[in-house]
Amino acid sequence: MSETRQATDKRRQWALILGGSKGLGLATAQKLARHGYHLVIVHRDRRSDMPAIETHFNEIRNCGGECITYNCDALNPLKRKEVLEKIKSILGKKEAIRVVVHSIARGNLKPMSGSEPILSGEDFLLTLDAMAVSLYTWSRALIQCDLLAEDTRILAFTSEGRARVLPYYGAVGTAKAALEAISRQMAVEWAPLGIRVNCIQAGVTETESFARIPNNARIREHAQKRNPSGRLTRPTDVANAAYLLTLEEAGWITGTVIRADGGESLR
Repeated sequence: MSETRQATDKRRQWALILGGSKGLGLATAQKLARHGYHLVIVHRDRRSDMPAIETHFNEIRNCGGECITYNCDALNPLKRKEVLEKIKSILGKKEAIRVVVHSIARGNLKPMSGSEPILSGEDFLLTLDAMAVSLYTWSRALIQCDLLAEDTRILAFTSEGRARVLPYYGAVGTAKAALEAISRQMAVEWAPLGIRVNCIQAGVTETESFARIPNNARIREHAQKRNPSGRLTRPTDVANAAYLLTLEEAGWITGTVIRADGGESLR
């Protein structure tokens, strides 16, 4: 596990980004950094990708805040425990995590039939753990470590595929539906703790994860035609919605799905 740290002042407002090196997670990290947040970013990337990723992390640090990064497997319980212990040591007794963003995008994109390799039960379980259950396991661990602020906002990214049948999207769509169900349950059971939990449904967004979907060019073209604005959703569009949900004025919003798709899902 690699770790990067930069010193800063003691008046800090913290956000934890799970899967914050690319796509929606990175865009949200950048947005929060520009609004004064100090960040802990957990990501999993190959060594060959790190020079470009470190460029993004340094841009975040240039916003003036602290950016601590851990390149490790967020789904590994031992690694999770190690990261949480380090976070607790860094934050001490006077600071806490106020925003948790779940952007782990690790799943199997396989069909259920045909000549190609088809989805197995193991594929479903891996995808569900990565893209749904890990939201709960990380959030619960943060509570147990007493690392969350009194008014914590937990955010996760979902997609229209949680309710529509899309090619190769069976495991991911199932995971997104589970993610929303888990979020609703967390919102109700943890409301007395001052925790707000919401999902953001992004429109079709060109990210590295989207590029891995077979026939993505056709999906891109169809989404652009459906969208009233005539363009795809951008990571910054979704990051803006995430930031809005961290504001004090959004404190009464919990257990819901906010669409940040420019109206794409309406057509």
